[in-house]
Amino acid sequence: MLCAIYRSNKRDQTYIYIEKQDDFSKVPEELMANFGKPIFVMTLSLDSRERLASADIVRVKQDLTEKGFYLQVPPPIESLLQQPEEYGWSTED
Repeated sequence: MLCAIYRSNKRDQTYIYIEKQDDFSKVPEELMANFGKPIFVMTLSLDSRERLASADIVRVKQDLTEKGFYLQVPPPIESLLQQPEEYGWSTED
């Protein structure tokens, strides 16, 4: 399974994977408007890989098959204040 990967010119660390290079026909118009101008990154064979650096390869293949595209967004930014006990900080005064 081949796919073409594009990065967003509007949103940092946001990528869209599509089945065929330059064919965005299966991507909703609203998503494309928010994504901005797609900048081609590479064509990638998913068959020869067991994993991807920043995406679940099983989910990527599933979304490509079912929807015709996969949207990769950056992970949420963790706040040090959300779980202070994980960092050895006390929440008590």
